[in-house]
Amino acid sequence: MSKITVLASFYPKEDKYNQVKEILLSMTNPTRLEEGNEVYNFYEEKNTEGKSKSFHLFEIYKDTKSLDFHRNTTHYKNYRSKIIDLLSRPIEVKVLSSVDTK
Repeated sequence: MSKITVLASFYPKEDKYNQVKEILLSMTNPTRLEEGNEVYNFYEEKNTEGKSKSFHLFEIYKDTKSLDFHRNTTHYKNYRSKIIDLLSRPIEVKVLSSVDTK
């Protein structure tokens, strides 16, 4: 089985940056503790004035089963139910399978 990489991007409504950031930060520790999670890193993109523009998650899971497990956890379901209305557009999620990685 090959590892699964997920890239997820979040674009908060202008007045919702802090709420979105807190929700995403609350996912960090529980997800890193999942047996099949290998990497769960949270990034912030800022505009030219230094203000937060968007947030991005870089995730690596041992396999598809591990990603499925993640998507069925309570912390995942809670975050999804809270974050949607705080975003200016839908979450952009890319699920990638390894082809040639080191």
